[in-house]
Amino acid sequence: MYLRGMGRQLAVWAVALTVVSCASAGTPPRQQGATALEEAAPPSSRAISGVRYEVTFDSTTAAARAIRVRMTFRPDPAQSGPVILAFPRWTPGAYELGEFAEWASAFSAEAGGSPLPWARTGPETWSIWPGESAEVTFSFTYTADSLDTAFSWSQPDFAFFNGTNVFPYPVGQPLDRLPATMTISTEPHWKVATGMSPAEGARTYREASYHDLVDMPVFVGEFDLDSMRIAERWTYLATYPAGELAGAARAELWRQKMQSIPPMANVFGEVPYRDYWTLIVFAQGTGSALEHQNSHLGLYDPGFIGSVVLPSITAHEIFHLWNVKRLRPQAMVPYRYDRRQPTPLLWVSEGLTEYYANIALVRGGVVDTDGYFALLDQHLQEVENAPPSSLQDAAVGTWTGSPDGTHYLYYAKGALVGLLLDIVIRDASDGEGSLDGALRSLYDSEYKAASGFTDGEFWSAAERAAGRELNDFKARWVAGRDPLPLDSVLPLAGIRVGTDSSEVSLLGVNLVPDPMGLRINAISFGGVAERAGIRPGDIIRSIGEVRAREVDPFVAEFQSRYSAADGETVHAVLLRNGVERQLDLTLETSLLVQRRFELIPGAGEKARRIRQGILTGR
Repeated sequence: MYLRGMGRQLAVWAVALTVVSCASAGTPPRQQGATALEEAAPPSSRAISGVRYEVTFDSTTAAARAIRVRMTFRPDPAQSGPVILAFPRWTPGAYELGEFAEWASAFSAEAGGSPLPWARTGPETWSIWPGESAEVTFSFTYTADSLDTAFSWSQPDFAFFNGTNVFPYPVGQPLDRLPATMTISTEPHWKVATGMSPAEGARTYREASYHDLVDMPVFVGEFDLDSMRIAERWTYLATYPAGELAGAARAELWRQKMQSIPPMANVFGEVPYRDYWTLIVFAQGTGSALEHQNSHLGLYDPGFIGSVVLPSITAHEIFHLWNVKRLRPQAMVPYRYDRRQPTPLLWVSEGLTEYYANIALVRGGVVDTDGYFALLDQHLQEVENAPPSSLQDAAVGTWTGSPDGTHYLYYAKGALVGLLLDIVIRDASDGEGSLDGALRSLYDSEYKAASGFTDGEFWSAAERAAGRELNDFKARWVAGRDPLPLDSVLPLAGIRVGTDSSEVSLLGVNLVPDPMGLRINAISFGGVAERAGIRPGDIIRSIGEVRAREVDPFVAEFQSRYSAADGETVHAVLLRNGVERQLDLTLETSLLVQRRFELIPGAGEKARRIRQGILTGR
């Protein structure tokens, strides 16, 4: 998963410009206390088969921002008691509870056109008493108004939804042996995009297990869709709104995917999907993405188009195909949808994915070495601005969060630790081993054996690759809170962290492009802009003598003109809700110290070989 402004700080110019149920009863319970409903664990459901979901999203339901769902199934005639259906509480990859049952309403249950008795018997569970019915239909409406990659969202001509939101499951039944069919009912001219397997019938899909079914989000409506062959597989790109990612910008994203996917596949030696779907919604102020077994869903600010942020997020989610969707910590095998599944190994699943996403960009030629180092600089800045936190603490804490934001540090710090661990392995083995090899070994031994990996198995794979024990590395920089050993480890690969300092004028804003100028996406409390009355959503037309244009040249000119203008008052012209406003800003300058990754001139032959191996994969 990618979270903008939390896990991966790639926001544009954030600093310088600052920028109960009765299991066997034949009739429903008459009454139960709230405590019993909230605390009692649901019993196992009567077994069901022949599961079908009919999802309706058309111009009528869109007006209400709603998705209608009909779930049809056959109760096991050899069993008695209720069928107990539950809504998932979270979407795998989004490590927080979503409580999707709260968005469902208008329930009904029937068989043969006649209503059946049913009751809500828990916060996420519904019990239905089918009697002798051969087939039962459970219907409800889901409100699709949450612009979040783990939820569902709609507009008058479009919706996306996650299966965890709209596909209830029978409690206690083996979900890996629960095949299901889904049919989309929509406007004739609207499109459907999903990684699900097509089945017989128009807009009909079928998966062999519930786990597969809910791991493939769906687009319905008006959007752009095209495809290309990459790594001998069909790859699809669906984007909303239509026309937002078009022309040269769309061709550029295709080129970046074409170059970055093969280096990722080379790490593991295979392409594990029949086809791949990139599903993107562009909406102002967003910046997150969520991985799935043959797709990912991204919500991006239009300002990401044309920046390195977009291919970097894309590579991150695609690398999850191997690392987390297949090679997964044992604590998350199988997925449980009724509870949290914390694991201290999330730094491997997310942090090492972030490391390899950026490595794939440089190995594939999407960015050069300087571009790769710029991505590392962002991670370093985030880690050094955060309180000391262990990777294991952050990984477990992400389920509950923390006021200081360290529960997302496993992204940035995990990526840096991935680089350091790779260097240590390559140096200790004299280039014979690598983190690539350790992950591939773990993938072959654990994923292909249909099991998750443990902490011990991960470190055993790393130590085999290094040819020595790594207890100190783990204790100090994964389980511990010691400062990262940048100055001692990076030179082993001919890399170092240098320091630059300069006077800059800090406004306290985060800028993204807008057709009318530069839109303020976020603002620092107490900063120059906030004190002057500037608000998020305002569009800058000019500040002082500097007119708004693309972000980079605007920032460069602003800093060149006002880097020594402490206390100077400048005139700002901006748009707020389409109305021009003029404000005066009193500038403040500050000494900005930036640490950045750079090559060591004249590095030794071994260090150059290690660096070359990391940057090229050879």
